[in-house]
Amino acid sequence: MKKKGARSPSQRQLRVGEELRHVLAETLEKGEVHDPGLADISVTVSEVRVGADLRHAVVYVAPLGGGDGVTMIAALERARPFLRHRLAQQVRLKFVPDLAFRLDTSFDYAAQIDDLLRRVIRPETAHSPEHPSDPSEDRD
Repeated sequence: MKKKGARSPSQRQLRVGEELRHVLAETLEKGEVHDPGLADISVTVSEVRVGADLRHAVVYVAPLGGGDGVTMIAALERARPFLRHRLAQQVRLKFVPDLAFRLDTSFDYAAQIDDLLRRVIRPETAHSPEHPSDPSEDRD
């Protein structure tokens, strides 16, 4: 049973979010944002979630190759007016959504899960018939 108020995004929200993601990623990739907090950081825009009214968007970002996420978020917050202006130029919408930047921790979470799975799987493969743990056990 679904929680009241928890709806999945509409097709329009998904399309608008993806379009915003492309424009933001391209703008950041080209280095159009001149902020000292973004000087040596490559920013990955992993997802943009747009509200039902298309007036608010949460932009999930991560520093490519690691880096200080807090500094990156602060720099993006300072660059918010410029990024909204760039969106207004490149995306046809009645209203340009207000942007909120959040650090995307899903990559770290996936790495944690991968590490846990490797720890669980390794002991099992060590005792499998294909990988005997003691070579003396195979002699008859």
